[in-house]
Amino acid sequence: MTFFLVFLLIGALLLLVIGINIIQQHKDRIARERRKELSLQRTILEETESILSNLAMLPCSNQIILVLYRRMNDALIAAVAVASDMQKREYERRQFDLVTQIDNLSKNAEVAPPLDDFHLPDNDRQVLLLVQSLKKLKAILRAENNKGKVDPNVFSQEEKRIDNLQLRINVDSMLSRARSAIGIKQYGSAKQMITKALTTLNTLKGQSPNDPFISNKAEEAKMLLHEAMDAQKQNSPMPAPKKKSDDDLDILFQQKKKW
Repeated sequence: MTFFLVFLLIGALLLLVIGINIIQQHKDRIARERRKELSLQRTILEETESILSNLAMLPCSNQIILVLYRRMNDALIAAVAVASDMQKREYERRQFDLVTQIDNLSKNAEVAPPLDDFHLPDNDRQVLLLVQSLKKLKAILRAENNKGKVDPNVFSQEEKRIDNLQLRINVDSMLSRARSAIGIKQYGSAKQMITKALTTLNTLKGQSPNDPFISNKAEEAKMLLHEAMDAQKQNSPMPAPKKKSDDDLDILFQQKKKW
C-alpha cells in the first residue's frame, strides 16, 4: 500500500512538472510572438518616419502623407495590443497625437504642389536618399492599396506623381553627372549619359507629349551634347603632319631616262 502511494505521488509530481513545463513553454511562445510582432511594428514605424523626413525635400501632396500617417496609426494600434504596460502608454500617447494630425490634415484640402517647383539637391547623398525613399514610398502605396486602404483615384494620382518624380530625378542626375564628366574631360562618359537621358525623354514624350519638363530637359540635353562634342574637338590632339617625301632621294633613285 505504501509503495503504491509513493508511486502515485511520484506520478502526480511528474504530471505536475510536465504541466508546469507545458504552461511555461506556452507563455514563452506567446512572449516570443509578442516580441516579434512588436519588433515588426517598430520597423514599420521607423521606416515610415524615415520616409516622411526625406519627403520634406519633395513636392508631396497631403494624400500621400495621409497614406503614411494611417500606416503608422495601424502600426501603433497593433503595437499597443502586444506591448508591455509601460510601452503601451507611450504607444497610446503617440497614437492619440497621430490621430489628431490625421484629422487636421484630412480637413485641409490643399492643392498638391506643382512638380515644376522641384529641384535636384546638389548633395549626392541627398539624391540617393530621395531615390530610395521614392522607391519605398511606391511599394508602400501599392501595399496599402492592395489592402483596400487607399482610394483608387488617390492611388492612381499618387503613383503617377511618384513615377514623374523618379523620372525627373533620374534625368536631372544623368545630366548633372554629364556636366561633371565634361568638366574633367571625360567626354565619352558625358555623351553616353546624355544620350541615355535623351532616349528616356524621347520614350516618355510619346506618353506625355505636353509635359513641359520633358521638352525643356530634351532641349537642355541636346545643348549639353553639342557642348561635349565641341569641347572634345577643341581638346583633341592635332593630327601629326604627314611626312613629306624627300624630293632629292626620289630624284636620285628614280629610273633614269635614256636619251
